[in-house]
Amino acid sequence: MSHPKTALRTDAAPAPAHTFSQGVRKGPILQVSGQGPVDPDSNAYVFPGDVRAQTTRTLRNIEAILAAAGASFDDVVMLRVYLTTRDDFAAMNEAYGEFVSARVAGGVLPARTTVFTGLPREEMLVEIDAMAVLDS
Repeated sequence: MSHPKTALRTDAAPAPAHTFSQGVRKGPILQVSGQGPVDPDSNAYVFPGDVRAQTTRTLRNIEAILAAAGASFDDVVMLRVYLTTRDDFAAMNEAYGEFVSARVAGGVLPARTTVFTGLPREEMLVEIDAMAVLDS
C-alpha cells in the first residue's frame, strides 16, 4: 500500500525557504526540516551570540511543526543538532536537555547526533532537524 507524501505548513514556525517544506509526512514517518533560531512572527533571526536561547527557540519551532502534524516530542525518534563550534556544546546540551526532557512523558528520550559544521547564516549558532514516527 502506497502512502501519499504530504507537506506540512504552519504559521507557528518560520516560513520555509521556497526550496523545501517545513516538514513532510509519508505514512507514519514525519521528517521536520532543519530549523534555526528564527521568530515565526517576524521571520527574524533572534538571540545573536546566545546558543542556549537559540537552541530553545529552534526546538519551539520544531515543536510547532510537530503539532501541525498532530505529533509531539513523544513521537520523535531522532534529532540531529548542528553547531558551528564545539565551544557551544555544553550550553546547547543544557538547553536541549531541559526542553526535550520536559516534553517526553514516557521518559524515553529521542536518539540524537550532534555535528559541528558551518551553517547557512552567520547569526545561526545552531540548527536542528527531527524525525518522528506517528501511530496513525
